Amino acid sequence: MAKNDDDKNYKVIAENRRARYDYAIEDDIECGIVLEGSEVKSLREGGANVAESYAAVEGSELWLVNAYIAPYAQAKTFGHEERRRRKLLVSKREMSKLWNATAREGYTLVPLVMYFNHRGMVKLKIGVGKGKKTEDKRAATAKRDWQRQKARLMKDHG
Repeated sequence: MAKNDDDKNYKVIAENRRARYDYAIEDDIECGIVLEGSEVKSLREGGANVAESYAAVEGSELWLVNAYIAPYAQAKTFGHEERRRRKLLVSKREMSKLWNATAREGYTLVPLVMYFNHRGMVKLKIGVGKGKKTEDKRAATAKRDWQRQKARLMKDHG
């Protein structure tokens, strides 16, 4: 999701840059996340990491596991745990798709980016994909390098 000039509230909080390198992402889903007040205030300051986290379907619920949200210093008594499991909000139809993808087809749910949308709500974009093998990663790196080299050649000689 690209930032528009009229989207003053849109702000990327945390991004998992290695996700597209480590996984072949086939689809992505935007979902809401259940947070406490101190977590939202901490996210406004930019203290989050979703790189080591993953999403899991358990029963009829979707959970974000091992995502880090820094503690909020002003919330001394009513703080939060940094790496607690957080419930993700999706529709029943999307939930059934995710359950089928993970349980039957062997896909993984990888958090791609956490951001504030145009209304100021925290959203999480989850990618549905399979893990890449080392050969696939090498091929992707070679393709990216060739595209970069081709662009340079076109710029110099085109």
